[in-house]
Amino acid sequence: MDIISLREWIKAWDAGEFLAPDWETQCKAGWYDWFCSDKALAGRLRRMAPKVKQIARSSKINQDEMYVFFKNNCPMWTGKLYDDFCICDIDPKSEKMYTIVPSYPKFVKNSGKRFDAVCETVSEVFSVEEMKTVVSGTWKDVLDYFGVSK
Repeated sequence: MDIISLREWIKAWDAGEFLAPDWETQCKAGWYDWFCSDKALAGRLRRMAPKVKQIARSSKINQDEMYVFFKNNCPMWTGKLYDDFCICDIDPKSEKMYTIVPSYPKFVKNSGKRFDAVCETVSEVFSVEEMKTVVSGTWKDVLDYFGVSK
């Protein structure tokens, strides 16, 4: 995974540099771990990139001192693969990081059956020991937390 500033990432995304589905391109785009096929990463990135760009407009985000990376997760319990992205400081001494899960497969019971419910979440990390969910709800709730609109 190449680390580039969020501003550089957005510029590269807008120029179409991360559209190819090959392994090398997707690693340059910021994927660092995944359980899906390599070729699926480009489509997953296509769904998250607009959300990254929306959040990047926030006053909580410094586009020149932060970067984005992506992860495809495999739940340890029964469930589907899901993606998240993290926006964090380039400075390795800083541990400030936002983890954004655009569609987390949360399981709830309904008449004894399980089904997926979509829940947008954002977690803040200020130290290795401290990670807390700061917003959970719809994408609008996430945007409200970051102080940006669609």
